[in-house]
Amino acid sequence: MVTVAQKSLADQAYDAIEDMITSQQITSATLVSEASLMEATGLGRTPVREALQRLARDRVVQIHPNRGVFVPEITVESQLRLLEIRRPLEALAVELACVRAKRAERDAMGKMLAYLQAAEFTLEGYADSVKQTHQLISKATHNEFLVDAMTPLQTLSRRFWLVNIDDEQDEIAAGARAHAEILTSIIERDAVRAVAASFALTDYLVRHAHRTVGIPQSA
Repeated sequence: MVTVAQKSLADQAYDAIEDMITSQQITSATLVSEASLMEATGLGRTPVREALQRLARDRVVQIHPNRGVFVPEITVESQLRLLEIRRPLEALAVELACVRAKRAERDAMGKMLAYLQAAEFTLEGYADSVKQTHQLISKATHNEFLVDAMTPLQTLSRRFWLVNIDDEQDEIAAGARAHAEILTSIIERDAVRAVAASFALTDYLVRHAHRTVGIPQSA
């Protein structure tokens, strides 16, 4: 049985390995060893192995016994397919958050909103703020099944965005505006506005995916 302490270490390992993959410290189509991940995270075999099992379930890595851990590429086609699923789920998440978010959760969103509106981001800093924003919204749904469904979709689509970013500052500004609008809507408990903002974010991510392969954008 996994103890609370071990689970906490597994969460740390999950976050650390995911961050290394999304930030391309571990690049796509790369095979890495469990031992190298233990060294990189400073964590032991048990939490790293548990984290890898979770990452495999989330389609972030593939585990090949006796060979290592493979980081698959995320293609434009797979990005567009996952955005098809993310679109309705994220709309549901923000709608639920508008209704269910507690005062402390809205306060935390307010702090993140102020940060998004004021900060001059590095790409790494912005990616971390997006991850935290997703976690705040997911927590505020108070639906663990929705959180489990949303987390891998957001992780994979964030990774694709980071790998294929073109004009860094313009893309960061566009993403920050979209997330700020979602947070503002949830804080104000405006579900209609929140859903519209979540759709606008997905539409932006679809356009970004299309641009990576030169598909013309409609006016």
